[in-house]
Amino acid sequence: MKTAKIGLSLIVALGSTALVALPTTSARAQAPSLSHDVVMTDLRAPWDMAFLEDGTMFFTEKCHGLSVRMPSGDVMPLLGMTGTDGYSLTGDDLFCEGQGGMQGVALDPAFAENRTIYVYSSSRAGDAPSNRVLRMTVAEDFASVSDRVDIVTDIPYKPAASNHPFGGPGAHNGGRIRFHDDGFLYVTTGDTHNGVGPQSPTLLSGKVLRIDTDGNAAPDNGAPDGFDPRIFTYGHRNVQGIAFDPDTGAVVIAEHGPWHSDEVTVLRAGGNGGWDPRPNMAGRGDCPDDYCGYSPNQMDGMDPAERAAFMPMTDTATYPDAMPPAWVNNGLSQGTSSAAFLEGEQWGDWNGNLVVGVMGIGFGGTPVGQRIDMLDIAEDGLSAEVMTLPLTVPPGRFRSVVLGPDGNLYAAMDEGEIYRIIPN
Repeated sequence: MKTAKIGLSLIVALGSTALVALPTTSARAQAPSLSHDVVMTDLRAPWDMAFLEDGTMFFTEKCHGLSVRMPSGDVMPLLGMTGTDGYSLTGDDLFCEGQGGMQGVALDPAFAENRTIYVYSSSRAGDAPSNRVLRMTVAEDFASVSDRVDIVTDIPYKPAASNHPFGGPGAHNGGRIRFHDDGFLYVTTGDTHNGVGPQSPTLLSGKVLRIDTDGNAAPDNGAPDGFDPRIFTYGHRNVQGIAFDPDTGAVVIAEHGPWHSDEVTVLRAGGNGGWDPRPNMAGRGDCPDDYCGYSPNQMDGMDPAERAAFMPMTDTATYPDAMPPAWVNNGLSQGTSSAAFLEGEQWGDWNGNLVVGVMGIGFGGTPVGQRIDMLDIAEDGLSAEVMTLPLTVPPGRFRSVVLGPDGNLYAAMDEGEIYRIIPN
């Protein structure tokens, strides 16, 4: 059961360690059993989903584009990327490389009136590759999109390989976009293996943005003086999950760790996530290609706690006011991706809890850990009770978890499937 709520205006107490408690027997007393069915198969790396109330599902495939699945089951391709066929519109500037491509999708809160949809994608439209947020209009018959406007054009993209694990072009893009009940669009970005990005006041890498539907800064973002006003929080590594507490509006993110410490964190406006992979600071010297994010011994396994002490995910020693995480995945890095809150009586005592998809990354003896975890976050945002959902779906890379309008949980897998997880 969700025992405490966390507020949007939460003032987080100082701390550096998120406690993790095992679920109690009473916490499972009214838990549902879970079953599943298959919604779609044979997709190409499905990345995100967004629903209308009638079950119409928009979805992205990282290297193909945006499509829509109608309640009848019919699928219509809408916006394709370079080299794709069969889409009603092709963005010749849109491309897929490494971790980059077409990622998040979100529907305008007033979609019934304005037919507007948003996607996050890598683009070559400017002088250099970038990540962008695109706004488009969906036709009345759902067969096409038009009126593309790029409302954010300057989210950094990694253009060349570097000497790091997963060091190819296109690394660490973030890419999740979600509308809050406050009417603003929240956009997550990654550090692109750029050491200066997360703490930079002007670069949009390693940030969570909060913008209006034209891409302008929302009011009261709270970023420090001199920061780009679109920045809501900064000092992040690679945020691929963002969700909003349905009762309080609290903003919660899920973030990939660097061989250690995946994190779930309750945000506060203007807050610093404490990630700073620059060389020659915090007791570190030079690092490969000026990025200390995997140091030390970046290509080799070692004790995660020892690595975390050298290159902390949330560096409260350097940044005492950094936002402390509620959960650190037992100090491991296994690829936390998207996040969603469970809502509805069908979820029993799990109603109001946060679920986080874990894609599974085995490194240096780390268990792969492909699963969906559920968190009951404490009122102060500093700890969480955690359990792994007893799923009936095959294990895989849980790239996106989204609560559907039918109250079921939908999971998109890198392997190409979308499942509906049903509480009984």
